[in-house]
Amino acid sequence: MFEAIAFYLFAFLTISMFYITVTTSQALYALTALAAGMIFISAFFFILGADFLGAIQIVVYSGAVMALYAFGMMFFDTTREIKEKNGNKYIVTGLSILAALLVVAIFAGPIVSDNITALYPMTPGAGNTQEVGMVLFTKYLVPFEVAAVMLLVAMVAGIVLAGKKMDLSLTLMDEDEIRKMREEKNKKVLS
Repeated sequence: MFEAIAFYLFAFLTISMFYITVTTSQALYALTALAAGMIFISAFFFILGADFLGAIQIVVYSGAVMALYAFGMMFFDTTREIKEKNGNKYIVTGLSILAALLVVAIFAGPIVSDNITALYPMTPGAGNTQEVGMVLFTKYLVPFEVAAVMLLVAMVAGIVLAGKKMDLSLTLMDEDEIRKMREEKNKKVLS
């Protein structure tokens, strides 16, 4: 019963966050919703008893990949047009309390429930991390290495593409040139 409720709750939250990611026009909101959606995906791994994969989902996607996206946003300065508006403080407080109660329920559920059993028990003496390591580095070694090479190629391509768009280097410019460039930028923003 607990698993079904948790599954439908996290399915709704995940789909909602990814819907916001796709439909919003603000990059900062899309980035935040994407990070939340990826964290909600990790909940599915925790429900299934794959604690290692859930932790990796949070660390890799919500940590490293989102940091990369945030760096890209700062690099291209897409957040300058966002105007924050303060919402109703009662709604914010209510949603904060609801989120806190949800987190407590998520962590208390497995402690309270005694009838959670694994469908496919692991090898005796091996933990979740050892099981994942044995499968990853035996059966799926070649796809793992191919994925690593593809990520390396994507990183190098991103650096090359970002480098081509950089016409000016502030470290090589005089203070007068930097001041003129800022004044021209401010004139464009004000007009």
